[in-house]
Amino acid sequence: MTADEMRDVDRVAVEDVGLQLLQMMENAGRILAWHVRDVRETDVIVLAGNGGNGGGGLTCARHLANRDMPVQVVLDRPPEELSGAAAHQRYILDKMNVSVTSGVESLADADERTTIVDALIGYGLIGDVRPPADKYIGRMNDLSGPTVSLDVPSGIDATTGEALGEVVAPDRTVTLALPKTGLDASTGALYLADISIPRTVFDRLEINYERPFGDDDWVLLEQ
Repeated sequence: MTADEMRDVDRVAVEDVGLQLLQMMENAGRILAWHVRDVRETDVIVLAGNGGNGGGGLTCARHLANRDMPVQVVLDRPPEELSGAAAHQRYILDKMNVSVTSGVESLADADERTTIVDALIGYGLIGDVRPPADKYIGRMNDLSGPTVSLDVPSGIDATTGEALGEVVAPDRTVTLALPKTGLDASTGALYLADISIPRTVFDRLEINYERPFGDDDWVLLEQ
């Protein structure tokens, strides 16, 4: 799907079918956490923005913490500036005493074995990556530990695959619902995650859809 088609899928799923954003976010974060556990070596840092992508990253952090994984969250803005679903997920992490900070300097202690979760920018990126996101992406790329991106690597146009400035180079991308057309240019292994969007949503939008998932909640698309 293109980014515009994904926006339509999200809209129909919520407004017409009644699926809630938090339900889809829970599935995304839970599956993302499995993939992080699959590649991680030691500590995990989740780098999160606002909106659905950031909220998915925060949910992932909760699932990791629930399994006693050493995890901290670094936001691209002060915590009190989060809104909507992302603010909701951050509230839960606060109650769990999971570390939530902000600022590029919070990544200074990451070492060569730290696993990075890229939940900074989602499929809605329009135009070049702007500060301070470019600094976070640059710092992520300086680190040598495994990096897992949620939905699309931050900095990539989800429709065209064009690099819109600094781009995260992940070892693995866990994309959601259906692959984005721009992911042809992504790096690393590509997995598709089932976030529980029913077929009727795609049918209403006349999107040709055959459920790609078997018994698992995700499928490997590209190694």
